[in-house]
Amino acid sequence: MNYSEAIKHMQDLRMFGTKLGLENPRRLASMVDSPHKQLRFIHVAGTNGKGSVCAMLESVYREAGYRTGLFTSPHLISFRERIQVNRELISERTVARLVSQLAESMATFPKGKTPTFFEMVVVMALCHFKEQKCDIVLWETGMGGRLDATNIVTPIASVITNIGLDHTRWLGNSHAEIAKEKSGIIKNNVPVFTATQQREALSKIRSAAKAQNSELIEIDQSNIDFKLSLLGQHQKINASLAKNIVNKLESILPVTNENIESGLRNVNWPGRMQLLNIGLQQFLLDGAHNAEGASILHQAIKDHFTSKSLIFILGMVNEKDGRGFCQKIAPIADRIILSPVRSDRSANPSNFEQACKTANPKAKTLVVSSLKEALEQCKNENFVIITGSFYLVGEALEQLEITSGNIKSESLLNDWGTPRGLNENNLAP
Repeated sequence: MNYSEAIKHMQDLRMFGTKLGLENPRRLASMVDSPHKQLRFIHVAGTNGKGSVCAMLESVYREAGYRTGLFTSPHLISFRERIQVNRELISERTVARLVSQLAESMATFPKGKTPTFFEMVVVMALCHFKEQKCDIVLWETGMGGRLDATNIVTPIASVITNIGLDHTRWLGNSHAEIAKEKSGIIKNNVPVFTATQQREALSKIRSAAKAQNSELIEIDQSNIDFKLSLLGQHQKINASLAKNIVNKLESILPVTNENIESGLRNVNWPGRMQLLNIGLQQFLLDGAHNAEGASILHQAIKDHFTSKSLIFILGMVNEKDGRGFCQKIAPIADRIILSPVRSDRSANPSNFEQACKTANPKAKTLVVSSLKEALEQCKNENFVIITGSFYLVGEALEQLEITSGNIKSESLLNDWGTPRGLNENNLAP
């Protein structure tokens, strides 16, 4: 099997949708000698910021000389972005080899129990990190926590960045319900960290930590000041969370203050408040895709770009609260261009037109048929904000031709189906 064949195989796995549960990833991992039992993890869940916290921790530990594994999702362009060692993408050769190996194991599963794309990718990452002898793995959940495939590991620390109303169809309709699902990553006697401020969510996290006899470290968001390459006050909160984790684990993974400062100062995380200069134009790319993310983006723009005319290109997928997102963003916009997302799950941009006009009647709102058309509409604008979906951000990176190397887009792998319900009998943790 070569790399192209491996990508095709993973695309075919999309027919199995998404399964929330741990039976399959546990079984598949056991068939390849349970690599997760030979690794150390920091397991990170949350509605927003979990990828940023993982990136910050990775940067600090790599600065300190540790060999780091980084597992995140979704990817922007290449599938290989999901699995990195010392910020080097997993090689095409390794992907092909591991997909072939895991496909043989998956073929032995009973009919109707075939592992999904994400379940296979979780185990692929574990195999790669073990082979690469990683000292620490920064391990981001896919969705939720309790029944997320990543939850087969026992980490040295659990992290819940924050709780917002996202993935409500599967995780619950309230902050408390979502917090309960994400608190499922908390393990017995393993310290847990959170920057959550929402009262009902914090109550659930506290209860879960107490039940697991786990020390809970709550991050104080006052007087936070860090020198970061990443924009936004929210990133300073994420940095405070990362620093507290590193300090708590100092006896296991010694790190100097210089390592922390340098790691945080030099962290790189594409698609999150990413500022690009292309010719005479400046673009701000941010994958915010829920109301909380929109509020964070809104504040960051007020903090850094108040003097600029604010032109938005906005696109979202179906299951997100597009109207709620627009209500947060539209009031500060001078112009809004609504675009579809390159995904089977793309929302019809016309669905958000009235919400934008209601939230800001003065802003010129336009619906287009593609991101290419949206960028053409903005060719004479000095400053353009592209947001609403990581899929849109990834496509923008391609369209603007700033990706490294000749990377063929594998964005369709992000469309890995609709999760089954949380209450199915076969989804016991």
